[in-house]
Amino acid sequence: MGDISKDIQSTFKNHKVKAFLNIKYTANWLSSNENTFFKPFGISPQQYNILRILRGAGERMKAQTVKERMVERAPNATRLMDKLCEKSLTIRERCEHDKRVVYVTITDKGLTLLSEIDKVSSELNILKNLTEKEAKQLSDLLDKIR
Repeated sequence: MGDISKDIQSTFKNHKVKAFLNIKYTANWLSSNENTFFKPFGISPQQYNILRILRGAGERMKAQTVKERMVERAPNATRLMDKLCEKSLTIRERCEHDKRVVYVTITDKGLTLLSEIDKVSSELNILKNLTEKEAKQLSDLLDKIR
């Protein structure tokens, strides 16, 4: 089991400081693992999030709605969606009545990619060392922080 004190070779003024730094350290670790996992698929974790949102919708969505539903809000969400279009994983369409509105739809190629990722997603099981009870407790504590 990891120990941030050993990992970064440091001591902490109190447990709240240690917890805060541990959250930041763990967030970086999670991000690094996600990037490594998604790299062979040619997409980023944020792009994966967009594809999952679109798959769940089952129909075209306003790009703005996709942005609002993202777990990790990205100021460059439009660029991320553009890259997905370039890879033929999504389609973008302007609204006929309001040119400011853009709709995004996942393509069959995007759905296929998600299916491939679903088959190996257990490899990203970063919470494998937690029981269901511990995972619930962690989730509750994170909710309490926010």
